[in-house]
Amino acid sequence: MIAVISDTHMPKGGRALPDRCARLLGEADATLHAGDFFAIETLREIESLSRGPVHAVCGNVDRPDLRKLLPETLEIELEGIRVAMIHDAGPSKARLGRMRRRFPDADAVVFGHSHLPFHEEGDGFQIFNPGSPTERRRAPRHSMGLLKAGGFEHVWL
Repeated sequence: MIAVISDTHMPKGGRALPDRCARLLGEADATLHAGDFFAIETLREIESLSRGPVHAVCGNVDRPDLRKLLPETLEIELEGIRVAMIHDAGPSKARLGRMRRRFPDADAVVFGHSHLPFHEEGDGFQIFNPGSPTERRRAPRHSMGLLKAGGFEHVWL
């Protein structure tokens, strides 16, 4: 099982990861974070909570030291599928096709930025936004995601 999170925006405003999110990070074989940690301390906290490696990209609100440390995009192989990561996947219109063209070797793209949980599939290709565990904005609930046996699912926190 792979834990998938984004848009933690910590430690701003006294935010903290929900207990269930922290527990799932500790149970997962790896963690994907699609950017907007905000501070390097948040990356370090997530690394300390995670049982497996943390794979991450930078987001638009990440501080300069974190932006220097993390790439804007990343492609890795997990659970037998090739996963690309980017923080901002652009407008929702035609996003699936646009991400397919941008990452032609990937089976899936994980992204964040909107804080809105989202999952779309087409022709064996998937795009997935886990939402945010700490700042839901217009989403109905805080959320994260899991990747299991090649499929994504949302976890409501």
